[in-house]
Amino acid sequence: MDPLADFLDGPRARNAFLLRVRMSPPWSVKVQDDAPLTVVALLHGSAHFRQRDAPPVLLEPGALLLIRDPSAYVIADLPDQKPAYFIGIGQACSGPNGEDLFHDFQTGMRTWGNAAEGQDDMLVGTYRSSGEVGDLLLSALPPFVVVQAADNPIVSMLMQEIDRDGVAQASVLDRLLDLLLISAVRSWTAGLPDDAPNWMAANRDTAIQQALRLIHGSPDKPWTVESLAGMVGVSRASMARRFHERVGKPPMTYLNQWRLAKAADLMSDHRLTLNSVSRQVGYGSPFSFSTAFKRRYGVSPQEYRRRQPAAAVSDAWEQP
Repeated sequence: MDPLADFLDGPRARNAFLLRVRMSPPWSVKVQDDAPLTVVALLHGSAHFRQRDAPPVLLEPGALLLIRDPSAYVIADLPDQKPAYFIGIGQACSGPNGEDLFHDFQTGMRTWGNAAEGQDDMLVGTYRSSGEVGDLLLSALPPFVVVQAADNPIVSMLMQEIDRDGVAQASVLDRLLDLLLISAVRSWTAGLPDDAPNWMAANRDTAIQQALRLIHGSPDKPWTVESLAGMVGVSRASMARRFHERVGKPPMTYLNQWRLAKAADLMSDHRLTLNSVSRQVGYGSPFSFSTAFKRRYGVSPQEYRRRQPAAAVSDAWEQP
């Protein structure tokens, strides 16, 4: 199993928020929606992105921006433009005095902005949740990533679909947004230096790539450093050293995190008993699984499952 494909199964869009934003200068939007992952594709014009204390980043046509830090950020026409519009939890939009701007700024089915033909034009896709497996993917990314993808065919397909209202249209848009995310992550991964301590670059070491495939493909097996090393034909010392160098953590630490993340996502399927989940991820007893899970996530598996939402909650910008 390809580890990157396995991780990218985690942050799969389900009725995601997706909008075309068209703005005419001067403009500045501060986003405080606590989203775990946002994808921005700059179509025309330009925009400046800034978050926390990082210097502003210029986005030009063809740029794909991934934002995985849920803290507030600003997108504006100028790097120091003071925010005039605010996006909050549930994608609620307000002006500087707190007035609701949703209907005033809605210029199409999934189009929003201060000018219907604004020169600064972008697609914004926001994931409602990422899942625990997805969280492991996001933790391997920096707070934000910018890649250039001029003439991206996925962006073109999204543009063709975004104003349609056909059967299962939300699902079509979700899948296209997922493809856009995957293409951006692949592009960013390809640019990582060879010595980057990041599992996404681990495929440059054949032995570590094979070890990751074994862990992802069979988390239920009683893996040890020795058994992984034996399966890929290297010494135990070489496996331990190279895995830590490539992935950024020891093999057993990575294995345990993967098992528990996989278990957390499996528990969203209420047809599976907790005993079944624990066996599928390699724990010999429900007690050992519960102990490890609580140490990792701070709650028992039973409590974690009870806290899972029964269904996605609609937001203020979602269309019927």
